[in-house]
Amino acid sequence: MNKKIAVVGAGNVGASCAQYIAEANIADVVLVDIVEGVPQGKALDLTQAGPVRGYNAKVAGTNDYKDMEGASIVIDTAGVPRKPGMSREDLLNSNAQITSKVAENIKKYAPGSFVIMVANPLDLMTYHMQKVTGFSHNRVVGQAGVLDSIRFRAFISMELNVAMSDTQAMVLGGHGDTMVPLPRYSTVSGIPIGELISQERIKAICARTADGGGEIVRLLKTGSAYYAPAAASVDMCQAIFNDEKKLLPASAYLTGQYGIKDIYIGVPIVLGAHGIEKILELKLDKSELEALQKSAATYKEHLAILGY
Repeated sequence: MNKKIAVVGAGNVGASCAQYIAEANIADVVLVDIVEGVPQGKALDLTQAGPVRGYNAKVAGTNDYKDMEGASIVIDTAGVPRKPGMSREDLLNSNAQITSKVAENIKKYAPGSFVIMVANPLDLMTYHMQKVTGFSHNRVVGQAGVLDSIRFRAFISMELNVAMSDTQAMVLGGHGDTMVPLPRYSTVSGIPIGELISQERIKAICARTADGGGEIVRLLKTGSAYYAPAAASVDMCQAIFNDEKKLLPASAYLTGQYGIKDIYIGVPIVLGAHGIEKILELKLDKSELEALQKSAATYKEHLAILGY
């Protein structure tokens, strides 16, 4: 294969990304991690699964960032995972240091790449990644909204017992407790969910979506979600590689849209061969807009901790 995706971090999220990339046969993949043997072992294991899983993508593991050379996309999953009782914001300082190192190496070895951020706190680390690399804003994107919306879609499907593929959902705002699910823009085969689900149940589903990652952390007790975050990330890779012009919610840099500027936060974007090709401004009612702006204000405060 000619295309190459580098996945930084060979933990559960990174390894799942490598698996999904290989199984989709969209690119060769290199797993990068600082722990000796871990990326190599997981890459070898994935390679040996190829004959029966039907993929021909090459999967390699390395401890050397130099092996990112030639990557068209870098997925950054590196960071300390959330633990029970820990908010995404608690991760800020430790993961900012890790992101700085990753960003410097991306800038050095994959200067022409697109970067998809997965590390938490997502919106803050996406902002930090863009600042350290100096890449144009369209080339650095956070996958938060994609993950949040597929969680919303899954819960809608579970509620109605309908095909997940028939659901669509829109979730804006920060990837955390301040996210803003938008039931008005969420449908099942084009039918607004408000015509299918009671307002009380919609409110409960929105609350579960906002707590989607936290619920999994509490269940696992010693880790955090990885299948859905990886699936969301690989979906974004395909949108870029195939120039799909896919409309999805993701963490993007705002310059005044929705009355917000100089921050990365979840909004509807068009994702294609040039990365973030457009930011859409939906018609939000007063409460929705206030919730989105409140979410942004929260992250502005946290960016100040990082010196921005």
